[in-house]
Formats: sequence, C-alpha cells, structure tokens
Amino acid sequence: MTPQGNLVNKLSISELQTHAKQVRRHIIEMTTAAESGHPGGSLSATELLVALYFAVMRHDPKNASWEDRDRMILSKGHASPGLYAVLAEAGYFDPKLLPTFRLFGSPLQGHPDRRKLAGVEASTGSLGQGLSIGIGHALARRLDRKNYFTYVVISDGETNEGQTWEAAAMAAHHKVDHFVAFLDYNKFQLDASTKTICDMEPMADKWRSFCWDVQEIDGHDFAAILDAVEKAKKVQGKPAMIIAHTIKGKGVSFMENNNHFHGVAATREEARKALEELS
Repeated sequence: MTPQGNLVNKLSISELQTHAKQVRRHIIEMTTAAESGHPGGSLSATELLVALYFAVMRHDPKNASWEDRDRMILSKGHASPGLYAVLAEAGYFDPKLLPTFRLFGSPLQGHPDRRKLAGVEASTGSLGQGLSIGIGHALARRLDRKNYFTYVVISDGETNEGQTWEAAAMAAHHKVDHFVAFLDYNKFQLDASTKTICDMEPMADKWRSFCWDVQEIDGHDFAAILDAVEKAKKVQGKPAMIIAHTIKGKGVSFMENNNHFHGVAATREEARKALEELS
C-alpha cells in the first residue's frame, strides 16, 4: 500500500517550527489537565519527534501497521506527551483526545502502550529497553529483506543502564544498519543533573568505542537534525547514533533547564504563562 502519510521532504523548516510550537502547547495543556506527567523531557525532544514524523519517516496514519513503514521507538517513554502530541498532529487520532491523557480508560497512558494506541511501536517506560527493541526491528528488516529504517529516541539518563550498552555492543557485533538512534542529551534526569548522578562524558567517545557511527548536533535545529539523519541513513554495516544536545523544558522560559519540571506538571497559572509564550 502506498503510504498516505509519507511527508518526506514536503515541509519547510518554518512549517516544522510551526508544528513544534503546537506540539509544545499540547504538552503543556495535557500535563496540566492531568496534573501529572513529564513536561521537561517531552519539550526537549519535540524537534526530534517533529522532524521524524513530518520530514523523515515513511509512515501512514491511516494504515499504522503498514509493513514497509519506518519504525520509531520512544525508549524514554515518560516523554509520552510529546509522542502523543505528534501522533495527533500527524493524523493518527483526533487531537480532541489529548485532554484525556492519563485518565482512567484513556488510550493515552502515562507511558506508551502499543496495545491501546495506533502508531505506538513499543510499550516503553522501563528505561534502557528501547535500543534492544529497535535492534530487534532492524534485524527483522534484514531477515524479511525490507528497506525500512528504525529510529529510537533514548534519554541521557538511561545511558546509566547496563542494558543500553549491552544493546550497543550487540548492534555493532551484528553490523546493524538502517538503524538510527537519537540521544536526547538535555543534561538532566530524575533527581539532578546527569553530571551529578553519573557523569557519562565523554559521551560521543563512548559510543564510538562501541563501533557506532556518531554525530553531535543541536537538537533544536531542524536543519541540523535533517542533515544528520541523511548522513546516518547512508551508514552501512554499523548502527548510527545522533547525540542531540537539547534543553530540558525548551520553549518555556521558566521551564528551561529547570529540573523541577522533570516529572511535575505546570500549575494552571504556570500553564497560562507558558501558553502565552508559545502563542
């Protein structure tokens, strides 16, 4: 089936920026309505998700299980508000469903559940598992002789997880390609800065030592994201890692680099101010 949702190379940078601003508004509205959620890490990953769904991936919102689609796995499942907002904007479901985030019976669970919502490739949230799941998709592509790409978005905090590095080693050993991972490097995790909890620098050198192709970019610059993806897609015989330097809470002045909003929603008054900034 020809993908009706194939938006590759059809949106300008300004159009992507418009989508990103709307996605940020959705993130604030959803988490504030639920009085819970993870706005900070959702806001930091916004450009990455918007770029993938609106300028990179082959996918079809009207046929979410299309077998030749590109896959995107959100390993940092706590950033589900960002994923849900992008899926709604891309046409997977009516945006009117977004205010039901985290309500009992809603398909918009606190962490993505592939059994409940079309467009979700993997049930995630237990950090460190996304790369392993993505590698499984990439190996299946090879066995099935398909041509799709698998993309995985991981957090910097989950690079503390041993499974992340087990997966990194396996991907290199099996020479996995058609596989691109993004590291949302916003420098914060649950309790404090990543440097304070477990400093993983030099981050790029660690991935290179595992025989990955590595690029470092500004994760809020659409031109840089799209250029890095095009380079990563040309890599053969090894997996590709794009380390995206981002700002936690990006787009809302009082949330930026403020780890209070890692897992705390804005109050009604804070949300009003945030939405004014994003108007």
